[in-house]
Amino acid sequence: MHDIVQDYYGKQLSSTADLKTTACCDVSQVPEWLKPLLAKVHPEVLSRYYGCGLVCPPLLEGCRVLDLGCGSGRDVYALAQLVGPTGEVVGVDMTDEQLAVARAHQGHHASAFGFDNVRFLHGYIERLDELDLAPGSFDVIVSNCVVNLSPDKAAVLAGVQKLLKPGGEFYFSDVYADRRVPDAVRNDPVLYGECLGGALYWNDFLRLARGAGFIDPRLVEDRPLSVTDPVLVNKLGNLRFYSATYRLFKIDGLEDACEDHGQAVIYKGNIPHLPHGFALDKHHAIETGRVFPVCGNTFRMLRETRFAKHFEFIGDFSQHFGLFEGCGSSMPFDADTGDAAASGACC
Repeated sequence: MHDIVQDYYGKQLSSTADLKTTACCDVSQVPEWLKPLLAKVHPEVLSRYYGCGLVCPPLLEGCRVLDLGCGSGRDVYALAQLVGPTGEVVGVDMTDEQLAVARAHQGHHASAFGFDNVRFLHGYIERLDELDLAPGSFDVIVSNCVVNLSPDKAAVLAGVQKLLKPGGEFYFSDVYADRRVPDAVRNDPVLYGECLGGALYWNDFLRLARGAGFIDPRLVEDRPLSVTDPVLVNKLGNLRFYSATYRLFKIDGLEDACEDHGQAVIYKGNIPHLPHGFALDKHHAIETGRVFPVCGNTFRMLRETRFAKHFEFIGDFSQHFGLFEGCGSSMPFDADTGDAAASGACC
């Protein structure tokens, strides 16, 4: 599978336009605050972008960030501007042709930004322990439509868990299926290169994440993917695919359910570009100044991470009132593109 991916992204694709599906390209609306950052990225880097989402979470200034499967470096160079001169962004990729593009324009971006805070490493995302990366040294790890391409996704998550600092975050977009992908699809070189063959069944992903120590994965956003090529449609049959962004926090001792301890938070409205509210995930759209009831896990995700100073915290863990209503186990993705964020409860 490594050979297939290296050939597809190193030799078969010369630009985003060569893709045959919407799986490995971002069709979502680019937020206004991000557009000036992307405007400073070299055109050749932008033309070889194959991501499926936006992996620029808030509050990155001064952070050390790792980009898994960085490709030609679009996200690295956007993130570099967000972490600023006191932060660092490290990109890892296994495809020489992609890394060559990223490195060729490093001087251009250093001049455009006024600082050089990036570096690129050749390596495999399921073998991060072979790279010169210290355990517990990253505040945030990101990845954009790459984990599905790995033949050992459990090893990827284990490596991420090892490299994150306590309270650190794995914020990543990827492709998921509504059921387990059959071997005929998984072994098709084009479908694999298009990020469909290697897609995990969403519930298997949740099991892998929890097995790696990320007990409470949080879905940030999702959208259905379109496959219009008639040959590929015929091969896929009734399979349905979704692009989804998850955030996984490295916090020891999270509970495996949404437990109500009578806690609440108040968002202060002081995160840049988010004056009116903060969305921790798809079900936690927290309005500025409003008392917002949360489960114990959400309470800790905000209090024990880089978000803490932007919230007021009400309550502790001295009481327990059972489960929050509405915590279920059905497929979390929306069939359409409607906004499903809740605004007044934990789940």
